[in-house]
Amino acid sequence: MSDLVARDAREFGVYARTGGWAFGLLVARSVRPGGQSADETPKVSAKEFAGLAGCSPERVLRFYKAWDRAADDGLVPHFEELAPGQEVELPDAEVWLTYYVSRSSATSERGTAIAEAAAAEGIRPTKALEVAENPTALRAAILADPSTARAARAALLDRVREDPELQHELARDVVRTDDLKKAVASESRSADRIGYVRQIAESGRIRTPAGQTLDAPAELRQEAERHLSLLDELDDGEDSGEWANDAYDTMKNLVVETVEADPGLRVQERRTKFYSSLQRATRVFEELTFDDVDPQEFYEDDMVQQLEELQQAIGSCITALRGARGAAPEAGGPAQSVV
Repeated sequence: MSDLVARDAREFGVYARTGGWAFGLLVARSVRPGGQSADETPKVSAKEFAGLAGCSPERVLRFYKAWDRAADDGLVPHFEELAPGQEVELPDAEVWLTYYVSRSSATSERGTAIAEAAAAEGIRPTKALEVAENPTALRAAILADPSTARAARAALLDRVREDPELQHELARDVVRTDDLKKAVASESRSADRIGYVRQIAESGRIRTPAGQTLDAPAELRQEAERHLSLLDELDDGEDSGEWANDAYDTMKNLVVETVEADPGLRVQERRTKFYSSLQRATRVFEELTFDDVDPQEFYEDDMVQQLEELQQAIGSCITALRGARGAAPEAGGPAQSVV
């Protein structure tokens, strides 16, 4: 076997076992630490070493800093303990990527934040930095690949919770984009309808169309729980709109049927509805004042006619109610919520 082949195989084996540590050792034992003069050591500066190696000083310094961090953690000897040509036992190759960052951007505040986030996600900082340095590639991947788009959406939602400025920017983007605005309105409506069903299932209470609050019959609550379980079983990406509408319409109809099936509730519902309409009409009419204007300035015959018709309608209501007073039980006040 050729000695040259054997040498190449041995060198390959060293790199296979130790990865970047082999190159880190070359730098660590040959480049002098900062603050140490050339007279004190046979080592050379990072610039000189880079010139001899035919690469940039920045590349040499990345290996230098990686070794320095590993030395602080006790994995390898410090620079001062190494001499040119000295061999030491090196850590496994996989550990190298924990300390080595192949991009100078990693040393910036932005790069440090990205590296920390990458570590928290359990990925190599170099991968995250590569993506951050190429936003056009990131955009292309999001546009072309649904799974990448979903990952980007999830990350954006995680960030937006802690970034008020981004919240406002996204909100502005939504309201300025018709399709997004419609989608948000649709999802909001579905969420409200699911909330209506959930409230019945969890609290056991229903609210009638007229505004009464009642205990839900057992069958009605069970139906709400059934619909809610179907909604909760939907996959994250599955459209819940149709299911929400079906559940909401079903529960609304059941509430109406519950009221109509009970004569006492039916009367109470109509009384409550009448009082509600009467109160709204009263508030509206109270706004029709002449405190700040002269009626002669805007008088029209049609106004008087409509008021006279309203007066006649009110008079008819009063007459009907007075006529019923003698035949009805003692009149009460406005209907209260039934508990």
